[in-house]
Amino acid sequence: MINKLTIKNYALIEELQMDFNNGLSIITGETGAGKSILLGGLSLILGKRADLTAMNDSSKKCVIEATFDIANYNLKSLFKDNDLDYDAETIIRREILPSGKSRAFVNDSPVNLNILSLLGVQLIDIHSQHQTLQITNVDMQLDILDALANNKVTLLEYQEKFVVYKKTKAFLEELKAQKNQALKDHDYNVFLWNELEEAQLLSVDLSALEDEQATLSNIEFVLEELKLANALLNEEQLGILENLSRLKASFYKLADISKIYTALYERASSSLIEMDDMSSEIIEVQESLELNPKRLEQVNATLQLINNLLLKHGVSDVDALIMIQNTLHEKVESFETIDDDIVQKERDLEMQMEKLNALATLLHRSRVEVVPVFIAQMAAILKDLGMPNADFKIALDFQENYNSKGKDSIDLLFRANKGSSFLPLQKAASGGELSRIMLSIKSILAHYIKLPTIMFDEIDTGVSGEISTKMATIMHQLSRSMQVFSITHLPQIAAKGDHHFKVYKKDTNDKTATHLIKLNDEDRIVEIAQMLGGEKISTSAIAHAKQLLN
Repeated sequence: MINKLTIKNYALIEELQMDFNNGLSIITGETGAGKSILLGGLSLILGKRADLTAMNDSSKKCVIEATFDIANYNLKSLFKDNDLDYDAETIIRREILPSGKSRAFVNDSPVNLNILSLLGVQLIDIHSQHQTLQITNVDMQLDILDALANNKVTLLEYQEKFVVYKKTKAFLEELKAQKNQALKDHDYNVFLWNELEEAQLLSVDLSALEDEQATLSNIEFVLEELKLANALLNEEQLGILENLSRLKASFYKLADISKIYTALYERASSSLIEMDDMSSEIIEVQESLELNPKRLEQVNATLQLINNLLLKHGVSDVDALIMIQNTLHEKVESFETIDDDIVQKERDLEMQMEKLNALATLLHRSRVEVVPVFIAQMAAILKDLGMPNADFKIALDFQENYNSKGKDSIDLLFRANKGSSFLPLQKAASGGELSRIMLSIKSILAHYIKLPTIMFDEIDTGVSGEISTKMATIMHQLSRSMQVFSITHLPQIAAKGDHHFKVYKKDTNDKTATHLIKLNDEDRIVEIAQMLGGEKISTSAIAHAKQLLN
C-alpha cells in the first residue's frame, strides 16, 4: 500500500504532501480541480514518460516521491533480479530536471523506466473506463482463472521449466545453424589443418634454418675463410698462437719486477686461452662443414613452405601459425562431435517437453474446473450491479505450442442481454458495463490473491442511484483486504469511504494552485451535501449527507 505521497512543482501543484491509510479512500473535487493532475503525478512514479511542459516552474526541478509498504507483496525476488536494495518500506522517487532530463530512484538506487514500470505495476493498479480494456487481454483472463484455481505453485514450476526449455531450444537451433555453416567450411578447414600439420611447425626453428641456408649457400667461401683463419692462428713461426705464447713468456719473466708486468702477463695468458679456444672451434666447424646440395635443397624447401604459410594466413611468425593450426583442429573436432551434441540436446528437449506437457495439462484441467465457478460468481455480482442478464462463455483450447502460461488459448465471450449473441468483451460491452465487469473481477480476485493498491478513476461514470450504491459496497468490501482509492462524483460512493480527500484549486495573487486536503467528519458532511445539491447547501442536502454517512 501507499503510505505517503509528495509532489513538488508538478502542473498546478506547487507542493503537496499527504499520508494515506488502509481501507477505502475517496477523492472528490469539482471538474477541473486537479484530480487528473494527481493521477498524472502518480503515474510518473509508475514509470510513465516525463513531460517537461507539466512542470509548474520550469526553472526548478519537479519531484514526485511515494512511500510504499510492500512487506506482503513477495517482491524480494524482483528486487534481487534487478539489483535493488529491498526494504519493506520502499521509497520511489522521480525527478524531472529543468533541462528535461528525468531520473528515477528506488530506495535511493537509480533505475531506468523499464524497471520502474515493472515495479510500479506490482504496487498500484489504476483503472478508468478507458483502462478497463485490459480485461480483454488473454494473459489477464488466464491470470483470473489461475487465481481461482490456486495455480500459483504449478504455474511457477511450469514457468521455471519453460525458461529452461526456451534456452535449450535456442541452443539446439544454434547448434543446427553451426552444423549447416560447418558443412560448408569443414572440407576447407580439414585441408588447411592438414597442410599446417604436415609442416611439423612445433619442430621448426625458423632462425636456425635461415642461418643454415646462408651457410650452405656459401659453403666454399666459408671453408676458404675458415682455412685462412686457422692458418693465421696456427702458422708455425708467424701464427697468432705462437706469438702469444712468446708474449706470455716475456711478461712472465718481468712479473716479479712490477705489478704492471704481472697484469700484462695475466692479459696475455687470457688472450692465449681465448685464441686457443677459437682455434679449436674453427677446426671443429671446418670438420663439420661439407658441400651438401641435398641438405641445402631440403632447407630451401622447408623455408619456402613456411614462408608460403605465413603469407597465406597473414601472420608473421611460426607461433601464430601454430595457434591457427590449433583453432582449425578444434573446428574439425567440433564438427565431428556436433551431431552427438545435437542428439543430446534433442533428448534434453524431449524430456523437458514431457515435464512441460504434464504441468500444462494440470493447468488446463484446473482452469476448466473453475470456469463455471467464475461465471457463477460474476453473474451474481453483476446482477447486483444492474446487469441481471449478463452472461459469459469461456472456451479453453489446449494447443500444440507452449507459451508463458502453458498451452491454453482462451476465448472469453460476453452478452449483456438474453437472446443476444456471445461476442468478445470489447464488442459486446459498453464502457459503463466494462467498468462494472472490471470491478466484479477485482472483487472476486481479492478473495484469492493479494492485489496491489487499486485506484478507480471515475469508474462509476454512467451509473447512478441504486447501482452506484452497490458499486460503493463492493469497493468497500474490497478495501477490507486491500487499499482502495476511488475518484468519484457520486455522493453514494463518497459516503462509503473510510477516508475522504478533497482536491481543490485556490488562486493566490496571479497564480492558481491545486491542493489536496483530508476532510474531517464535519467537512465531509458539507462536501457530500454539495455533491448532492450543489454550491447552495440546503437543510435537506445536509440531512441526506448525514444519512448516507451513517
